[in-house]
Amino acid sequence: MGGRKTTSNPLNILSLVLVLILAATFSDASTRGQKEDRLFIIGHGGEQRSYRVHLPPAYDGKKALPLVLVLHGGGGEAEGMARITQFSEKADRKGFIAVYPNGTGILSGQFLTWNAGNCCGHALDFKTDDVGFFRVLLEKLKKDFSIDSKRVYVTGLSNGGMMSYRLACELSGEIAAIAPVAGAMNVECKPAKPVSVILFHGTDDGHVRYDGGEPLVQADWHLRTDRPVKETASLWAKFNGCSPKAQTSVKGNVIMERYRGCREGTEVVVYTIRGEGHSWPGGRRWAPWAALPTREISATDLIWEFFANHPRKD
Repeated sequence: MGGRKTTSNPLNILSLVLVLILAATFSDASTRGQKEDRLFIIGHGGEQRSYRVHLPPAYDGKKALPLVLVLHGGGGEAEGMARITQFSEKADRKGFIAVYPNGTGILSGQFLTWNAGNCCGHALDFKTDDVGFFRVLLEKLKKDFSIDSKRVYVTGLSNGGMMSYRLACELSGEIAAIAPVAGAMNVECKPAKPVSVILFHGTDDGHVRYDGGEPLVQADWHLRTDRPVKETASLWAKFNGCSPKAQTSVKGNVIMERYRGCREGTEVVVYTIRGEGHSWPGGRRWAPWAALPTREISATDLIWEFFANHPRKD
């Protein structure tokens, strides 16, 4: 699904800038004092691209470990995403490498976005080759660290979730599974190989609506139409050759749908959270005014459990 014609409104843009400044301030204040990860820079497409690497205590350079790429939302950055998801703490306990790449923006290191097809911001305006960046990044990470190439995973929030879908569509030979959170798949998708998918979405999300359509909360100057969650899940079940009918279970406000019988051991799982807004379930708020995440489930825990059970079979 393509984006609609781009329009801009000076008042909307000014409001967006003020919101992002506050979000960046909150994120910076909340990450001070955290254990410092290693920051790396690589060149791609005429730009200097950055990413943070968190190595668990179990890493010794001899045993190949799984890799989880964790993508921030639009206007976010790597350190903030580590705070929201606490994937570094999970990596320490479970023994995998967590990498937090940064998108691109007009200002260095701030208001960063990904080119996820019809969203968002600077990356979309300048047609940033983010798929190419991730291809180069994976090559670099495999060269620099001992990584299990059959256990490469991607997760992301909002615009980062959208980007994880795009990577699964275009780099399916590299990625074993993805876990989009509060994101939509708005690209034409023809994966060459099956990719396991676990996705999380709240029914009250106004930024990326559960039933699709235009956002109720316009946090970007581009008009876009998002694909519904159920349509996306059905598409991935079809791509992966799964049974078209999902097995459903309900606990509290959480509905879990699981598509089984998929090719090459893949699976598609959907977590619908009734009443949930634009958030990372079980995580921290991405801004002081953002919706409080549910405590009924932890997306980070469920994502890692799913990733650990779904390596590539080829």
